[in-house]
Formats: sequence, structure tokens, C-alpha cells
Amino acid sequence: MTSTGPTPPSDSDEPTVYADRVFRTGANVFWGCLMLAVCLWLGIDAVRKSEAMTVWKVLSGLLFAVPLVVAFMLRPAVFANEDRLRIRNPFRTIVLPWASVDAIRTGYSSEVLADGAKYQMWSVPVSLRQRKKAVRNQARAAAADDPKQSRAAFGRSSPADRPQVAASDQIVRDLQDLAESSAARPGAQGKPSVRWAFEIIVPCVVGLVALIVLLAV
Repeated sequence: MTSTGPTPPSDSDEPTVYADRVFRTGANVFWGCLMLAVCLWLGIDAVRKSEAMTVWKVLSGLLFAVPLVVAFMLRPAVFANEDRLRIRNPFRTIVLPWASVDAIRTGYSSEVLADGAKYQMWSVPVSLRQRKKAVRNQARAAAADDPKQSRAAFGRSSPADRPQVAASDQIVRDLQDLAESSAARPGAQGKPSVRWAFEIIVPCVVGLVALIVLLAV
């Protein structure tokens, strides 16, 4: 998770709108960049060493695969400021003014309920392992109030130093707090809007069709 500072103050009486806070999975970005590097290496190697038909097949496969890597590994992110929540999923971008948000919750996935619809946040994955670990830390923190338990845990890290909430649950709580505190802002009014990522969908479909044709020839 990264955040940026406030935008310069304006001459209006409306409170300062802070720049977007960005929530995304660093591991996905790393593996996505690594997979793109492998795709680039395969493409260059095929162009240099293969015959024409093989080159076209490889390039068609890359035209199909690269947008998928970008869509699922690099593209997902959640952007939040005082006016709206913007969810960038693999194939869609959803913009939700805070006034339209009914609830933000986490179960087996992180999702937003807004204007009668449900939208998942791909960049805030739920980790059941982290959640179980946080529950154990809460239990240890409660046990630390017992003097006998405290003596038994002497020399170990303090329960207060351990995370008490899973990362995804904490992000959802922060977003829910922001939704509740910002819903009345003039800039937070409006209806949800959804835009399909045709810049991802079109190359992927073209690459798939071309690959199928070349393999059938």
C-alpha cells in the first residue's frame, strides 16, 4: 500500500482533497514484471531462430498472453481519496462516489456494495492464513494480561508488536471508515460508473483468434 500527499490548496471553501491512496499487491507486480520479461525473451528468441510460420505463432501467442499478464498481475489496484473509490480490476474499472457506497466488506473476498450491485476488489485479496495468524495474535495479547502467561512468554516478542488484524481486513476497515466520513462531501455525490478495459480485451481476443487460425493451417 502506498499513499501520496495532499493536492495544493485551492481558493475555494471546500476542504482539501487528498491525492489517491493506492492499494495493490506487490508480489503480483513483481511476478507480472518477471513474466513479461520471459515473454519478451521468448519473442526475441523466436524471431531470431525460428522459421516464419513459427514466428507468427509465437507472436500471436504473445499478443494473447501479454494482455492477460498485464490484466491479472499488473493492472489490479484500488485508488481511494476523499471523493470516490476507483477499483481497477482485470477487465473493468469501476468508479464509486462515496455517497453511492452502501458497504465495504471482506469474507472470502474483498467487495464493495454500491447502488444495488456488488464489485470485487482484486487487488485486496483475502488471506485466510493471515487472518488465522491475526486471531492467534489476539489470543496471545489477551493471555498477556495474565501474569502467569506473561512470565511464560518472557523473552518473546510483545503481543502488541504483532499484527492483530489481517492486512486485507485492515484495508477494508480503512476504506469503510473513509466511506462513512466522506459520503456527505459535495464531491462524493453521484452514481457508480463502469468502463470495460478494451485496451486489454481487444489485443487478447485478436491474439487468440490469430493463434487458433495459425494452428489450424
